[in-house]
Amino acid sequence: MSFIRSAFAAAAIAAFTLGTASIASAAEPENTVILSLKDGDVAIELRPDLAPKHVEQIKKLVRDGAYDGVAFHRVIPGFMAQTGDVKFGNIDKGYDASSVGTGGSDYGNLPAEFSREPFVRGTVGMARGQSRDSANSQFFIMFDNGSFLNGKYTVVGKVASGMEAVDKIKKGNEADNGSVENPDKIIKATIGADRK
Repeated sequence: MSFIRSAFAAAAIAAFTLGTASIASAAEPENTVILSLKDGDVAIELRPDLAPKHVEQIKKLVRDGAYDGVAFHRVIPGFMAQTGDVKFGNIDKGYDASSVGTGGSDYGNLPAEFSREPFVRGTVGMARGQSRDSANSQFFIMFDNGSFLNGKYTVVGKVASGMEAVDKIKKGNEADNGSVENPDKIIKATIGADRK
């Protein structure tokens, strides 16, 4: 399976601002994913109303601990930070720099759930390969607007708080399609309802 590695790189990006909210004011706890990063927690409000199958798979992977230790392997300044390769991207369990970005999970690929929800700063979308039905575990968080993605990638949520931590994720080499040497990682991912 081959995940998109270059289609994101070419396009003009416009600035967009996102207000921050407290984690407590994010979506209902069952549909909130909290990513613990080196610079703080990021609360993501999942959108099962837009992409129920994708949200269900993300929640299963979070509850399996599959995202813990997974790298932000592709980070393009002014565009997005991509993570979620649970097969090749785990820094704590055999990170494979030559294959990261091509792996998924054991749960299988998902049918596209495209919507009219726009890709703006803070939007969380699913990475995929050439096939529209090839999203699996990898996702990306937008740094800025990306209207060229609208209707072509599945939107699964938005950052409700902690965008400042996303902004501090180590950036990649733009000449190498955002590939990151010694990348940052998701320290731990949890569902809001599961936090004690």
